[in-house]
Amino acid sequence: MKPPSWSYAEEFVDEDEVVAAARARAVEVGVTPIGSGGGAALRFLASVLDARAVVEIGTGTGVSGLWLLRGMRADGVLTTVDIETEHQRLARQSFTEAGFANQRARTISGAALDVLPRLTDGHYDLVFCDGDKREYSAYLAEALRLLRPGGVVAFDNALWHDRVADPAQRDEETVAIRDLGREVAEHAGLVPLLLPVGDGLLVAKKEWSPDAE
Repeated sequence: MKPPSWSYAEEFVDEDEVVAAARARAVEVGVTPIGSGGGAALRFLASVLDARAVVEIGTGTGVSGLWLLRGMRADGVLTTVDIETEHQRLARQSFTEAGFANQRARTISGAALDVLPRLTDGHYDLVFCDGDKREYSAYLAEALRLLRPGGVVAFDNALWHDRVADPAQRDEETVAIRDLGREVAEHAGLVPLLLPVGDGLLVAKKEWSPDAE
């Protein structure tokens, strides 16, 4: 795909001033949120799933959370986890500016792998992961427990700045993401797809199988 076509696709769904403000806050605190194309994909997934319960790993300043909430049911609740309480404060500001009631977003401060085990098995429609890339495989294991059958897990940065496709790149984060892609692609209980939006969005549906793990 040539750059003009990629840009056209990436910007196909417009972002409004609320998302733009959340992005500006991200720049101020040094957070890199999901791109507009990836955000639109998240909203689409949440909408198709008619999502009522979503988990987000990596709140940031609320960019991805806004996209998710806009795709979810009107009574849906986003549970979003981040180690930075200040980032979550900014995210709540973004959600308020977008008109979402406080009870629509549950922010939990803490390390994802400490928080996720406390969440309810099989309760969630969608799990979005944008945290520590080295922990992606562990996030997948937790997501498979948290998702209902038919639910979807999504990972941002699945192409990791064009490094994943280059076998010469062997840094820890690149290897972790590459290994995750292989794990998802080979998992018998998942239907995988790698979308070339933004920095890559790896998605997989949990099959309707009683023994899918």
